[in-house]
Amino acid sequence: MQLLAAPTVVLGGRLVRPGWILFDEIIHEIGEGYPPARVRDVANVTTLPEGVLSPGLVDIQVNGAFGVDFAAASDAEWVRVAQLMPSTGVTAFVPTFITASIQELSGNLAIYSALRSRLDVAPGAARTLGVHLEGPFLAERRRGAHRAELLSDPEPALVAALLDAADGALTYMTLAPERAGALEAIAQLTSAGVRVALGHTDADAQTIRAAANAGASLVTHLYNAQRPMRHRDPGTVGAALTDPRLTCGLIVDLHHVSSIAVEVAFRASAGDIALVSDAVAAMGMPAGSYELGGERVDVAPGLPPRRADGTIAGSALQMDEAIANSVLHCGVDLRSAINSATQIPAHSVGRSDLGLLAPGATADLTWLGDDLMTCATWVGGQIAWSCDQITWSRDHELASSARVSA
Repeated sequence: MQLLAAPTVVLGGRLVRPGWILFDEIIHEIGEGYPPARVRDVANVTTLPEGVLSPGLVDIQVNGAFGVDFAAASDAEWVRVAQLMPSTGVTAFVPTFITASIQELSGNLAIYSALRSRLDVAPGAARTLGVHLEGPFLAERRRGAHRAELLSDPEPALVAALLDAADGALTYMTLAPERAGALEAIAQLTSAGVRVALGHTDADAQTIRAAANAGASLVTHLYNAQRPMRHRDPGTVGAALTDPRLTCGLIVDLHHVSSIAVEVAFRASAGDIALVSDAVAAMGMPAGSYELGGERVDVAPGLPPRRADGTIAGSALQMDEAIANSVLHCGVDLRSAINSATQIPAHSVGRSDLGLLAPGATADLTWLGDDLMTCATWVGGQIAWSCDQITWSRDHELASSARVSA
C-alpha cells in the first residue's frame, strides 16, 4: 500500500490543501490535512514537496505523438507512444484517425482492435480508451486539414462497415450534423454504444440542438472548423456553449484559440469543457516535417503544424501544457483546468473510474510541479514516469517519510 501526501491535491474534483491518498491498484482512502498515524503505519509514505497531485490526465483526441502518426504506426510504435505518454502527465488517451477512405479507416480500426490487448499490458504505458474517428462525414466548407475528395454523407452501410471493423473498439465519431442522413447516423452509432461528437460543421444552432436531441454528446475542438457565434446567428459555437448535454473539446495551445476565447468558453459553457491536445506526430519532437493521416505537415519553432497551404493541422500540444496555458494565460482557475483535463474528458467517453481521486477509482495519478508541468505519473498504482527516477526511488522517499512523520 502506498501513501502520497501533497501541498495541494484534487480530491473528488475539489482542491484540498494539503491532502493525501492511500492506494495500490485502486484508491482506498483519501483525506484532507496531514495523514493520520493509522494510515502512515500501513503504507509506504511519500510527501511531494511542491505542486499539485492530480488524477491522471485524460486526452480524448490524439492523432499521434513522439514522431508517430497512428494512421501509419507499426505495433512497436503504438506501444512506444503509449509508454511515452505518461511523460506528459497523460495516463489514458483516445487515439484518433482522421478522414480517409472507408477501407483505410476500417483497416486502421481492425489493427487497433487486434493490438489493444498488447497495449493494455505494456509496462508503464498509458491506457488507450478505444478509437476516435474524425471523419469522413464532415462538411466540406469546414473541412480544415481533411481531404475534400474523401468526405461523404454517413450512409447506413458506410457507418455499419466502420462499426463492424471496429469490433467494439470505436469510442466516438465526429461528424457534421447537417450532412444528409446525419441524424439517422447519430441514432445508428449511439445504439451501437458509440458516442457522437459534432465537428467540422457549418451547422446552425437549430441543427446542433437537433443532433443533441438525437444523441450527440460531444463537440470536437470548439471554435475550430465550425460555424462561429454571431449575435443573430449563434451557430455551432453558441449552441454548444449553451447546451448542457454537450461536452466541448478545446485546444489551448494559444494558437488554435485566443486566450480570451478560452476564458469565454470556461465561463459560458452550460455543459463541460474538456481540454484536448489534438496532437499529431510532432508532439514531443523538435520542429520539422511529420505526417498526419498520410499527408505532410510542417512545424516551425513555437508554431502549430500546418499543411503546405498554411492550414493548421492538429497541434504539438501536451496536456500538461494545456493546463498551464489555461491557468497562466487564460484566466482559468486551477481546479477547473485540472478537472477539464481529467474527470470531464474521462466521463465524456464513459470512464467514470478514471479522472478522479476518490475511493474505488483506478489509481492513475499525475504530480504537476509548481509550473504545472509533469513531475511524475502512476498508472494503476505503479510509477510509470518521473523526472528523476534515482531521486524518486531512494533519497526523496526517505526524506519524504521523515517529513510526513514530523
